[in-house]
Amino acid sequence: MKLYFDLPAENARAVPEMAPGEKKMYCLPYNFQEEKIVNGYMLFTNRRIFKLLKGQLLETYDVSQMSDFTVEKMFGCGGFYAKVNGSTTCLCLFNAGRNLPRYTVIASSFENIVKRGDDRILTSSEPERFCPKCGRPFVVHTKLCPFCQDKKAIYKKLWGMTKGLRLMLLFPLLAAFISLILRFVVPAIQRVAIDDYITNPDVTDAQIPGFILIILAIISCDLISRLIGVIQSRISATSANRFTLMLRTILFEKIESLSIASIHKKSTGDLMNRINNDVNVVQNFITNLLPTYLTQALSFIVALVILIWMSPLFCLFVFIPIPFALIFIFFFRKTMTRRNIRAWVLDRRTQAHLQDTIDGIRVVKTYGNEERAVHDFTQDTGNQARQDESNAKLFDTVFPFVGFVLHLGSYLITLLGNYWVFNGTMQIGYLSQFSSYSAIIYEPILTINTIPRNIAAFSTSLGKILELLEEDPDVYDQSVPDFKRIEGHVSIKNMTFGYDSYNPVLENINLEINKGEMIGIVGHSGCGKTTLINLIMRLYDVTEGSISIDGINVKNMSQNNLRSQMGIVLQETHLFSGSITDNIKYASPNATNEEVVRAAKLANAHDFIVRLPEGYNSMVGEKGYSLSGGERQRIAIARALIHNPRLLILDEATAALDTETEKIIQDAIDRVIEGRTTIVIAHRLSTLRNADKILVLNHGQMAEFGTHKELLDKQGIYYKLVMSQVRQSQEK
Repeated sequence: MKLYFDLPAENARAVPEMAPGEKKMYCLPYNFQEEKIVNGYMLFTNRRIFKLLKGQLLETYDVSQMSDFTVEKMFGCGGFYAKVNGSTTCLCLFNAGRNLPRYTVIASSFENIVKRGDDRILTSSEPERFCPKCGRPFVVHTKLCPFCQDKKAIYKKLWGMTKGLRLMLLFPLLAAFISLILRFVVPAIQRVAIDDYITNPDVTDAQIPGFILIILAIISCDLISRLIGVIQSRISATSANRFTLMLRTILFEKIESLSIASIHKKSTGDLMNRINNDVNVVQNFITNLLPTYLTQALSFIVALVILIWMSPLFCLFVFIPIPFALIFIFFFRKTMTRRNIRAWVLDRRTQAHLQDTIDGIRVVKTYGNEERAVHDFTQDTGNQARQDESNAKLFDTVFPFVGFVLHLGSYLITLLGNYWVFNGTMQIGYLSQFSSYSAIIYEPILTINTIPRNIAAFSTSLGKILELLEEDPDVYDQSVPDFKRIEGHVSIKNMTFGYDSYNPVLENINLEINKGEMIGIVGHSGCGKTTLINLIMRLYDVTEGSISIDGINVKNMSQNNLRSQMGIVLQETHLFSGSITDNIKYASPNATNEEVVRAAKLANAHDFIVRLPEGYNSMVGEKGYSLSGGERQRIAIARALIHNPRLLILDEATAALDTETEKIIQDAIDRVIEGRTTIVIAHRLSTLRNADKILVLNHGQMAEFGTHKELLDKQGIYYKLVMSQVRQSQEK
């Protein structure tokens, strides 16, 4: 997110000179001053804050006299506050929708300055939501502005992506050009047939073969055009499907290569929409719309040249209505663009609401809100349907009249042409040929209103695809990653991590886990427990410090090599649609049935599996909802064990289970941790009774570390957690 905006020249001249050691850090706009909308700027240095407006320096604040920087969201705006000489002061008011996250970073940065003397420039990974050029909002979940796209660059990249398919993709264009040539040839042949044979009273029997040849030529042109159309359709189907397959495959591969942080910034529906709908829009434009538009443009030019050559006067009649139609289309296009954008926004809203409701269907049903969900969805779809209906009615009402205006030229040609035919100054065939070519002129004009809309949709969809393909993953492998069998020694040194640099989740963590040890991690919700194991799995890279396994920094190991040697069981167990065997073998696809059964027995899952009607071949249903929570967890443990991992991670694997099921799971855990380095996050501290050591996290920092007995004797945070759970169990 941009945190330094360029100062307008008039404001830049009003900024005082920087003192020795003073540096500019941030520059942000503010939007309100004395209940008026303004275009002011706040310039932040490590020593002073300047408030600027229209070339005037309104305020200068000395950071050394300030404290307690805060940001508040108010009705219609946001406020940036600080205590100045002990008195709370509103430094500025700003547009909350655009700048609230920016001022939040500034507040954190200046808290670091006044409390710790740390004047590092903090950044924010939160994506921009508005185009810096035009100020319009980006397309949802993208950094894409349809109005400011560099379309030439997009088309260049598309051309590069079509390598290997170009001949197939270009054939529809070639076929369209051949059909266009035939379209211009047929009226010329018909003119000869009409003037030399049909309307010629002096035709003799000897000329009949010539007339037959002309008829055969017309039939041949029609047959060739249809054959070309068949070949074009078949090749277009093949090329379109191959292009779609190629694009969807590389998109899915790219999504799989992205880090968890990158994926979480986008919704599931948005990613699916890019793979499905956006790819279809791009494919349809390339294989269908583009050849049509190019041939229409070429046909207009060729028909215009021929008409001028045939009769400049007649050509003038053809063009009399065109300026009126184009002027009308130009002004009407703005209305249709606004209406199309409104329809697109409503469609997006409907899709987002649908995805949100389906993903949370269990919550909807839990609270008995089915009728409300149906009402809300009906309202969204109703708004969208009404907008689409209104657009269609307006379009279908207006454009027939545009077509009528355009054809006024044809009516003039028919009137004047027939007058000349009656007077004997023009032949019927000539008039027929001219009328056919004038009709070709009008076709591109009638479709001109749809071209900008389709090009905009194509550019937007292609831009969204390219943005995803060109996104740099937050976590990436080194060029030559080390490959090594993990033994299980984990070393964390001076490790700090934050999803945003101004808001660290974990700070200065130092931890040694020896091979074969079981380490428990406890702490209140939000203290960073899951974040810590995500860093060990290298789902994220640390901000500072290092994490090493067996003496090798995890950044120097390939992600696949690292995670393929780990076993992970999460609190929210996800099972894929398929059989129990398929789910257990997911971590090791080449495992034998004997290995599947062995893993299931270690996980205490074998007994309940064999009692199912189809045993290991039983289908678990989507997300495993046909099984109980405890059964799903045991299958997840078996899945984690089947490839014999040296490092086992359990993230609150028993938190949501009843006491009896927890004991079954705990017995399985006790059995599988032997000889493995095990890291266990536990809400129920009884799970950690066999842990070698326990790490207590508090507000992202190591609060305590030691054995169960050592931490109890210390009577700190861990002791309070244990006593709290003891009291809860006694009250039940």
